[in-house]
Amino acid sequence: MEDNKIRLQKYMAESGIASRRKSEELIAAGKVKVNGKVASIGDKVDPNKDKVEVAGQKVQKETELRYIMLNKPRGFITTMSDEMDRKCVAELVSDIPVRVYPVGRLDKDSEGLLLLTNDGEFANNMTHPSRHVPKTYRVTVRPGINEDILSNLMTGIMIDGKMTLPADVRVLSQEPNRVVLEIVICEGRNRQIRKMCEDQGLEVARLKRVAIGPVKLGMLKQGDWRDLTPQELKSLRQANKSRR
Repeated sequence: MEDNKIRLQKYMAESGIASRRKSEELIAAGKVKVNGKVASIGDKVDPNKDKVEVAGQKVQKETELRYIMLNKPRGFITTMSDEMDRKCVAELVSDIPVRVYPVGRLDKDSEGLLLLTNDGEFANNMTHPSRHVPKTYRVTVRPGINEDILSNLMTGIMIDGKMTLPADVRVLSQEPNRVVLEIVICEGRNRQIRKMCEDQGLEVARLKRVAIGPVKLGMLKQGDWRDLTPQELKSLRQANKSRR
């Protein structure tokens, strides 16, 4: 019955394939089949009856949901596979017995806290543009900074024709030709902090994400991962709800 059907991308997300957005990209690329036929955006499926395949692999809904914190090193791209054979975060979580995928992204040259999960709804809620979950970064810049630059970063920077939302910025340490900033943003635009700093004539020497909402990276070693605690997961869900 039609009442049992849900959108294909929602089913894929709930099955741990990818976020809804990434699932839509897979559908648009012709990599998804429903009952042997190439699927289209807007298709619906009955999870109890229809056979869904992604790149030839049958989709089965995950029974064990995992929520992972990874300390991503520099030099790894935030994807589970790469056609150019670059180092991927998949290599760092290969010992997890279920398929997980990144929640949001950190660019290749950035490091720090990255969440991974096989819970599509959780990933979608965390990354949806309307949620504005705060993310905290420790950013080392050169050569120096002044009150005008600080004010501009906090007020908003024009990037690709659109102003960034206000940010919290404070100086953690300062020495000749080197300043360490803490920057908190509530958006997830591509390379946002790097572009904000470049706009103000600052070179980003190091960029590390140290917190997402109330969840902190802490002392987790670079390249290591661990499961989120029940309290951390609860606090993320509450932070997400409070900003809807």
